[in-house]
Amino acid sequence: MIAGKHFHTGAPVVLWTDPGGYDAYRVERRFVPLDKASWAATTEGGKGPSSPNRYDARSALLSPDELERVRGGGWDLPTLRRVVDQFVIHYDACGTSRQCFRVLHDLRGLSVHFMLDIDGTIYQTLDVKERAWHATTSNHRSVGIEIANIGSYADGEKDPFAQWYEINDAGEAMRITIPSAFGDGGVRTQGFVGRPIRPQLIRAEIQGTTQRMYDLTPQQYDSLMRLTAALCTALPSIRCEYPRDAQGRLVVQKLDDATLASYTGLLGHYHIQANKVDPGPAFQWDRVVKGARALMH
Repeated sequence: MIAGKHFHTGAPVVLWTDPGGYDAYRVERRFVPLDKASWAATTEGGKGPSSPNRYDARSALLSPDELERVRGGGWDLPTLRRVVDQFVIHYDACGTSRQCFRVLHDLRGLSVHFMLDIDGTIYQTLDVKERAWHATTSNHRSVGIEIANIGSYADGEKDPFAQWYEINDAGEAMRITIPSAFGDGGVRTQGFVGRPIRPQLIRAEIQGTTQRMYDLTPQQYDSLMRLTAALCTALPSIRCEYPRDAQGRLVVQKLDDATLASYTGLLGHYHIQANKVDPGPAFQWDRVVKGARALMH
């Protein structure tokens, strides 16, 4: 949903208003007993999020008259197309979208427009017109997605791979094994078995350090290509492109402030913040961009 209008993606999308959806408009915590979910209960003892809302208005690029018009929800598509020109891609380091929403909404007081689960289900938690809190300086101009994946780890850093993957003697991840503490993980497709699209551990340099990570599932790539195509079509200021250096190669560190300020298109979280490495070394930028472009033509 973009400014109250529905757009077709061709991927399975669950809205915050749908059964089984995740609603970032709600003040209450989602994954605690109901008598402890209210904002008053959340803030007892000085714990929990600092604000009852986990999002706000995209006000930075609006005139006072425009802000007065949209603050009541009166966004129109032409105004949003002028304001939104970045699509920020994260991995959630939570493993499943249900756990991601619990961490973002209940614990950290943050938000993101979309979550992409291991079975390819896309959960939209807010209308794209809202300013979600996911990417610091780019929040006012970006759409964000959290992809279910346990994440990337530097060489020598402790990792949770043995808990989240069935790994053979060659170090290949044969399937995703959600730890028993998470139950079924909330995955919408009953009996789904997630398998990385490439079984081997992927190593590459990001932010000057060698990172290692297992890839996304084929279902995640398919849905992400479709969502990317839909966003770049509906919001054409988002170019279907990723940051490249002078030789046309993927930029693997934070963009300098001037470049980031002028950049329009797809971004990793690490292009915005020097202390981030998501969406990680396994993420296949070309697969997503080429696939999305093919769907757009």
